[in-house]
Amino acid sequence: MEKIIEAKNLTKIYGKKSNKFTALKDIDLSIYKGESVAIVGKSGSGKSTLMHLLALLDKPTKGTVYIDGNDASKLKNRDLNKLRNERFGFVFQQFFMNSNDTVLENVLLPLKIAKKGRKERNRLAKDALKVVDLEAKEENKAINLSGGQKQRVCIARAVVNDPQIIFADEPTGNLDSATGDKITDLLFDLNKNKGVTLIIVTHDEDLAKLCGRIIRVSDGQIISDQTVRKDSHQKASERLEKEAARVKKANREK
Repeated sequence: MEKIIEAKNLTKIYGKKSNKFTALKDIDLSIYKGESVAIVGKSGSGKSTLMHLLALLDKPTKGTVYIDGNDASKLKNRDLNKLRNERFGFVFQQFFMNSNDTVLENVLLPLKIAKKGRKERNRLAKDALKVVDLEAKEENKAINLSGGQKQRVCIARAVVNDPQIIFADEPTGNLDSATGDKITDLLFDLNKNKGVTLIIVTHDEDLAKLCGRIIRVSDGQIISDQTVRKDSHQKASERLEKEAARVKKANREK
């Protein structure tokens, strides 16, 4: 398999002297093209810090991240921004949307950064909204959307530049089970049918077991790195489907 991301001796320290805190310590990790990977750990374990370093959103105190074998620390800021914009997609629990802009305006933002022409921006953004079944909402203000709709807009924004890697930090954390199921289906459809490498940070064991690989982090270190068995995939899917059906039934009975 082809390595797409590699981390060597990755360390992240916050603060100085008596306030110094080591969030990650000497992490070695390889992620391969087309994988679905869950990074799992308790709050404060270092899992989100690890994702931010792999996604080049932050710089390590020590160690190196390689993208396609190239040392990311040697990239100029302009080239780093271009790489993130063109090759990475981001889905965060907090949405990070411009609330008073329309859905369409939020989705086409990465295309503006990439300096695509107006017609191409609109076409690609509308195509991305079709993927998440929100083309009818393109003129709605983001502030008027439900949580699930906002997360679907975030996925549309993440895929609008046809990225090779999607980083998702607790993508279903603020959503009810039924809506979370839809988001999960969208993300894994991109992984399975478009070959997008999917890296998910989560504390949700059922979501993690839908991935092909689970990396467990504790106290800033990787404590296990396991391939997920196919029967675990099936059991996790069944549990998620049952929970979604239970929520739907409860909502109908209200």
